[in-house]
Amino acid sequence: MATARREGTTKPVIEEFVAALRAAGTPENCVNPYAGYQPGIDAHRRCDRVRADQLVSYLNRRRDSARLILIAEAPGYQGARFTGVPMTCERTLLGWKTGVPSDLVLSGGHPGQRTSSPRMARNRPEQERGITEPTSTIVWKELVAQGMADRTVLWNVFPFHPVRPGNPLSNRTPTPAEVQGARGLLEMFLGAFPGCAVACVGKTALTHLAPDMPGATALRHPANGGAGAFRRGFAALVRGL
Repeated sequence: MATARREGTTKPVIEEFVAALRAAGTPENCVNPYAGYQPGIDAHRRCDRVRADQLVSYLNRRRDSARLILIAEAPGYQGARFTGVPMTCERTLLGWKTGVPSDLVLSGGHPGQRTSSPRMARNRPEQERGITEPTSTIVWKELVAQGMADRTVLWNVFPFHPVRPGNPLSNRTPTPAEVQGARGLLEMFLGAFPGCAVACVGKTALTHLAPDMPGATALRHPANGGAGAFRRGFAALVRGL
């Protein structure tokens, strides 16, 4: 399975990249997980800073070890919206019976923190342990199984959480205009990991990356019955690195 490779000579500092994320303008009906506070949704007023710090810790841990970048569509309310880390839910971050050791996610000595408010929980497990996401569990279990937890960086083609109007706990596909408007942030991220192979998780990311990265290929997204195909595709991808 072929993958595109990004070459480069300079690496922007991770902290500078996350600062750019925090300062970026956010399109209408989108949430920037790294800037701002939503009462009743976020647990406290510093949640955006917590998520930004967790992203810095996650990226810095892989700054020199990464060999592969997996790019999905956008943060979801069950994942990066509340962790700051793409394709990573709160229970994976905190190690709540997902089969993934929590100390594999962030840099050593940086404990993960929950940022979703228990008041917005839809059931007792969410109230007590945070939000879970099947995609997060599947992806991280495969990263561990293939020995790629520290050799893979997860990201999204669009860095903000697109929501349906009036429903902060919803997901939608980002529009082409939204993705294009955040293109500079994607390029900045890719520049931080030169030489890495790049593959897409799902067709949306591939659609947006294909014009500039014709060698990129797409893995089946784990959602909606795609777990088996994702596992097989990821295993083949790793063998080809």
